[in-house]
Amino acid sequence: MSQRVTTNTVAKMKAAGDKITCLTAYDAGFAQVLDQAGIDAILIGDSLGMVVQGHESTLPVTLDDMCYHSRCVARGSQRALLIADLPFMSYQESPEQALRSAGALMKQGRAHMVKLEGGELMAPTVEFLVARGIPVCGHIGLTPQSVHQFGGYRVQGRDADGAEQLKVGALALQQAGAAMIVLEAIPRALARSVTESLTIPTIGIGAGPECDGQVLVLQDMLGIYGTPPKFTRDFTQGTSGIQAAVDAYLQAVKSGEFPASEHCYD
Repeated sequence: MSQRVTTNTVAKMKAAGDKITCLTAYDAGFAQVLDQAGIDAILIGDSLGMVVQGHESTLPVTLDDMCYHSRCVARGSQRALLIADLPFMSYQESPEQALRSAGALMKQGRAHMVKLEGGELMAPTVEFLVARGIPVCGHIGLTPQSVHQFGGYRVQGRDADGAEQLKVGALALQQAGAAMIVLEAIPRALARSVTESLTIPTIGIGAGPECDGQVLVLQDMLGIYGTPPKFTRDFTQGTSGIQAAVDAYLQAVKSGEFPASEHCYD
């Protein structure tokens, strides 16, 4: 059995220029597929609200839902770093609420790290969690839990004020102790600038190839869920099955082939 990937592992990968691979999974079977391919991190995303439960957004997902699916993934994984999303309104009320929710994801869900959305405003919560032994992944840019505030799933950081807010937020999260940050649906040049400004890894989804790693929703990269967003690719094309598609994704990210220019925003 390969040694478990940890937060220290991904930090060393950034320093060495080795791309970090991540995909979502919500059950033991797919977790095993991703582990066999050598995917570095598995995100148990609240995206399950859409791709598993059939909702129009991530907002209906509960903490109990996240604990259940995280626990399922943990049973199927022996190698990958397991990152579980804190769902909508399970952490925004107070740092103490966030601590209780994060504790549940780690104790009941067997996650190794929790992910929360938001930049500078959430930095005190991140600091509170990290001081109490909870590894945290930040998430800025297009934050799906704010879909109604954004007026839809829109690219973020295209104007000067928005770009500056994202840069400030990324640095605030790092200073608060976040171990990595997801950058979602932001212009490629902005993602490159943020990545170069940080000592912690950035994981891009629709943020360009200069991020330290990439993540996609598993169903998107397998071409089995609706109309795919611009930043994804159907990796089943030209492959012989799901395992081969995941292998192809890993190789494409590691080599820098994915994401290509057509998967990026200007």
